[in-house]
Order: sequence, then C-alpha cells, then structure tokens
Amino acid sequence: MTLLISHPHREQIRAMLARNIVLRTIKPRAFVDIEKHLSIVDYKKGDLLLGQGEHDMNQYFILEGILKRVVSNQEGKEMILRFSAEDDIETSYAAWRLRTPTPYAIRAVTKVRVAMLPMELWVDFLEHHPTIKGDFEYEVMHLMSEVMAHSITLHLLDAQGRVQRFLRKHPELYERVPMKELASHLNLSAETLSRLKQKGKIQAILAR
Repeated sequence: MTLLISHPHREQIRAMLARNIVLRTIKPRAFVDIEKHLSIVDYKKGDLLLGQGEHDMNQYFILEGILKRVVSNQEGKEMILRFSAEDDIETSYAAWRLRTPTPYAIRAVTKVRVAMLPMELWVDFLEHHPTIKGDFEYEVMHLMSEVMAHSITLHLLDAQGRVQRFLRKHPELYERVPMKELASHLNLSAETLSRLKQKGKIQAILAR
C-alpha cells in the first residue's frame, strides 16, 4: 500500500483516475484535497478486499483489473451480483449511510490495482463537494438498480437470454471474465455456458 502522493507512477495513476466514472468531472483543486488520502493497492486474483458483514469500509476506484461483488449464504453458496473493471468504482456507501454491515463481499477476479480511501474520509470529502456528491450518489443508485435488474433477469430469462443481456450490457468483459465466474453470475452451470458457446449462440449475439 502506497499513498498516491508518494507513488513512483503518480502522474500515470492520476491520468487513470481522471477517467474514472465518478472522478472525471472533479476540479483540480478538489482532486488535490482527496489525493493525499488515496492509497494505491495491488491485489492478487481471489484476494478479498471487503468481507461480507464488515463495518470497516473503504471507497475503491479501479485502476486495473476486474472485481466482483458477491453474497454468500450460511451454507457457503455464492451469488455474484456484478463485475466492475477499469474506470469504475466499488463501494459500500449505502451500508455506511445506513450504519449497517456491508451486505456483500468484494473480491478480485483478476490481478487488480485500486486507489482507495477509508469511507469516513470519502464521505467527509463529499460533504464539502456537493456537486461530486450528487454525481456519486447517482452512480450508487444506478449500480443498485443494475443489481436489482440482474436479479430479476435470473428469474425471467432463459439461459440464452441471460447471456444475451450480459453481452449487451458488458461486451467488454466477456473475454476477460473466467467462464466459471461468468456462469456463476448468470446462475448457469459452466457446462451450459460452454454449450451455448459451442453452438455459436454467443458468437451470434456478439456479431449483431
């Protein structure tokens, strides 16, 4: 873990953060206020960034790699709620505001680099920058809406329909997310997903 202000690749990372979905409209002076709190952290595939049920939360800005938001029941069965990659965020902001433990875990699907800061510092920053707060809270609501829409999709669409929706929403992730992880996200067996691929169903969707 290295603070951004002392990181050897500081300028390159600052350029990456300037493309982030939340930070891309931030003014230079406001960025100076936040960058002194940002830590740059590298994670290996499978590493846990945030455990389900935790109260100690952080705000994450993804620089490289793919994360997944996942929930588990008491028997250990998992459901992947969403994937996030470069220029995106991961957050437990809603849980922080509600003063509840986070309802999901965040794990690295691939090797990942993030810029992160404690949630209390991020919330304090937002309170002093209402425009950014509005943009961020809109994005949080959008993410929650997407997770809900995905959950509904699992009940309403057949296997091919689920794959079709994912490819329409996230074509850039199809080749990057391992088949087993993607199958879990779509509540399919890896065999079913592989069979759709072998029959040319996925290629037909990508070609549209």
